Amino acid sequence: MFWKGKNVFITGADGFIGSWITKALVEKGANVFVLIRDVKAPKISLDYHGLRDKVTIIPGDITDYECMLKIINEKSIDTVFHLAAQPLVWIAYRNPLSTFETNIKGTWNVLEAARNVPTVKRIVVASSDKAYGDQKKLPYTEDQPLNGLYPYDASKSCTDIITRCYHKTFGLPVAVTRLANIYGGADFHFDRIVPGTIVSVLKGETPVIRSDGKPERDYMYIDDAVSAYLTLAENLDRKEIQGEAFNFGTGNVISVIDFFNMIIKLCGKNVKPKVLNEAKTEIVRQYLDSTKAKKMLGWEAKVPLEEGLKKTIVWYKEYLKGQK
Repeated sequence: MFWKGKNVFITGADGFIGSWITKALVEKGANVFVLIRDVKAPKISLDYHGLRDKVTIIPGDITDYECMLKIINEKSIDTVFHLAAQPLVWIAYRNPLSTFETNIKGTWNVLEAARNVPTVKRIVVASSDKAYGDQKKLPYTEDQPLNGLYPYDASKSCTDIITRCYHKTFGLPVAVTRLANIYGGADFHFDRIVPGTIVSVLKGETPVIRSDGKPERDYMYIDDAVSAYLTLAENLDRKEIQGEAFNFGTGNVISVIDFFNMIIKLCGKNVKPKVLNEAKTEIVRQYLDSTKAKKMLGWEAKVPLEEGLKKTIVWYKEYLKGQK
């Protein structure tokens, strides 16, 4: 019953993770207000969850401070999930200024607006495992310095530090999520490994690996990501949680090429991916230690990789049927 009647503001609700968080909160009885930049789009991610008429959609952009302040104030928001960002590493490499504008300025706008509205009781901000940058010690733990030195990574390091700055300086009830690579249905960034590979294979096309296949990552199913966000928010009335950052991952590491081959096998196909070996700004080994989340929040990932991939493949099979 925690969320029933809560006034929740979600930025990035039309993104992959944000849309699933929105779905969960609607099902739990929250009054959900979502920021959508392009409200005139014929179909948004929320439509795939049947949510367009179950939330209050507000047009706007997180780079507009007055817009953020107006929403949070006029809707008497008590909980903020800030997920809006430019999420793709290769776009950040190609156009770092727009990524910095969205990811960094957007964050301080949301936090500053929340600071000036007394109804706000809890704020969860999305950082990333990429905020750690390239580290010698693995898996990453929360006490390691943030060292993102590529454009996307740097934007997340800044987001992370600015968020915790607002707690340290102003006492804002915030916490930061640093998630592993998330996969699941309704991810429409088809240049990402999971949706891109599944859709290519199901359509009879050759899947493509942008890297050389050697990078090692931790992949976590979307249900566990949603659980991480909601569990963290539900604990933000505890003083020891405020101002903290938490890693959320499975602890299971797999190389990109082995992950590709697992997806292809679960799709019931026998094809070889095309290895481009052209990815820039990719860190070779990157994965998280989630011990802190387990100890302080009682959270841990529950969905095994193969089970999550099977569910994801089913989702995209249904999606492709609807595209015909």
